[in-house]
Amino acid sequence: GQMGGFDYMQYIVPGLIMMSVITNSYSNVVSSFYSAKFQRSIEELMVSPVPPYIVLMGYVIGGMVRGLLVGIIVTLLSLFFTHLQIHHLLVIMYSVLITSTLFSLGGFINAVFAKSFDDISIVPTFILTPLTYLGGVFYSIDNLSPLFQTISLFNPIVYMVNSFRYGILGVSDVDVGVSLLLITFATIAMYMYALHLLKSGRGMKE
Repeated sequence: GQMGGFDYMQYIVPGLIMMSVITNSYSNVVSSFYSAKFQRSIEELMVSPVPPYIVLMGYVIGGMVRGLLVGIIVTLLSLFFTHLQIHHLLVIMYSVLITSTLFSLGGFINAVFAKSFDDISIVPTFILTPLTYLGGVFYSIDNLSPLFQTISLFNPIVYMVNSFRYGILGVSDVDVGVSLLLITFATIAMYMYALHLLKSGRGMKE
């Protein structure tokens, strides 16, 4: 059938691409930074003359690269099943870059507080995955009842998926300008908090 005036496959592909970017950006940083903590190699970074923001950006860029590469692979594979278009290239580029940055930072923060390998899987399993599947990847929130439409607006994934979908298809369930603004502010706040944690050495000096 159709969704939002497009074939269903075409409609869900932007959400699937964004979902792959989110999960891989997050998992790359949370696993790599926690491994550095577990192996005590993080202590070498902490006593080195490298500024904390450089250390943080190194991990974040690593997560972004993995997320973007997997997103590109998913995009290429999706072309075998449907056709995509470019409605607004700048929105596509900005939304995917800022989202991958945000979840790379989220993975870093998760790794800072993690005490075991089980801790780094709690957030992706019990928070990130439900939010992703309820974030409008597979459906338009306009099809929901007014109550659940309102509840969906508290899900940050909704804004990320719809911003990216707007860049490709030109349709969105929420205001794209507001979405990008919210994601940008959230990314700035996460960066400041992650940098604070890194400077304080919390979870790394134990």
